[in-house]
Amino acid sequence: MARSRIVITGLGGICGLGVSVPSIWEAMRAGRSAIGEITRVPLHKTKIRTGAEVKQLPEVEFDRKRLATMDRYSLLAVLAAGEALRQSGLIVDNVNTDRIGAVVGTAIFGAETLEENYRGLFIAGKSHTNVFAVPRSMPGAPASQVSMVYGLRGPVFGVTSACSSSNHAFISAIDQLRLGRADVMLAGGTDAPFAYGVLKAWEALRAVARETCRPFSADRDGLVLGEGAGMAVLETYEHAVARGAPILAELAGTGMSADASDIVAPTVEGPIAAIKACLADAGLLPADIDYVNAHGTGTKYNDRLETQAIRRVFGNHADVLSVSSTKSMHAHCMGASGALELIACVMALRDGLIPPTANYREKDPECDLDVTPNIPRERKVRAAISNSFAFGGTNAVLAITAA
Repeated sequence: MARSRIVITGLGGICGLGVSVPSIWEAMRAGRSAIGEITRVPLHKTKIRTGAEVKQLPEVEFDRKRLATMDRYSLLAVLAAGEALRQSGLIVDNVNTDRIGAVVGTAIFGAETLEENYRGLFIAGKSHTNVFAVPRSMPGAPASQVSMVYGLRGPVFGVTSACSSSNHAFISAIDQLRLGRADVMLAGGTDAPFAYGVLKAWEALRAVARETCRPFSADRDGLVLGEGAGMAVLETYEHAVARGAPILAELAGTGMSADASDIVAPTVEGPIAAIKACLADAGLLPADIDYVNAHGTGTKYNDRLETQAIRRVFGNHADVLSVSSTKSMHAHCMGASGALELIACVMALRDGLIPPTANYREKDPECDLDVTPNIPRERKVRAAISNSFAFGGTNAVLAITAA
């Protein structure tokens, strides 16, 4: 029996580049980086001073009691989900509420909440934490908040697999649709990592760039952290057509793998397996892919291995592929990165434009791909893949095509 086709009918996003999908895409088209000095939160004694932060949130219409239960990363997810729902034209009511769910990925937790409570306990000498400390900080909170704000009573849960969390959330949502557990799923990812404890932990890893993120450039020296959220409304093609929904693109295939090797050092075999599995699931040949949104963190090791994986999967076709890392602009938004990169893929397909790899300065012979340096390029995109390769060796790849 033929399986259901899964389409995207709405997108929502918020990050340093903008507080909506149109503003994010406009910045990507221009090759404009959001990376700069962190000013919104106190950094205390951390050496990390740069990131891509959301300087000002859009107007929030939720009541104070609702906001009191939300960490920042939940609020970002709720805002992105609202935009996606509005674009999809989906009205949630008593008839369909049980058939609509949400899966939201996050790489960490409600860092803002834990930071506030630790400082209260250990510095200010308070005897107790905020009453909502646990429900605000738990990794499943963003999915729960999305469900409560928008009245979704179908399958709702969180997913966490470090940098691959968004892509795993999309894959989990697709499973719910194909298993018949829901008719519509909101899926994506969120993170707000700008808290002293999180920044000190990343500082200890020595993986953060001194200045900015320069993926695939020979002078790259690490990643840059960002905050944000991205959400998509997913449904079967038949369901979308039946309700007259706008179909933006099709999630044609997915692939997952594990390195089963090292908690921080990736292998080349894991990403190769995930990309191959994704192409096979989508029924696509390597020659069918025009654009690869790379994981592209800007670390020496990751960019070199990802180049090797792409070369080994695509062979000679790698010479004509367009590749870029949009993390050079929105930074590494942790659990939100894959969702923001899905936006880039969908819009590249729809507009026939490859977003660039910003901040690129020097060619690296070990990263010998067309990485679309600094300037966007017009190109018809028939199909794109989006790579996510995470700490712990958890890999997840999506294939996006026109519906």
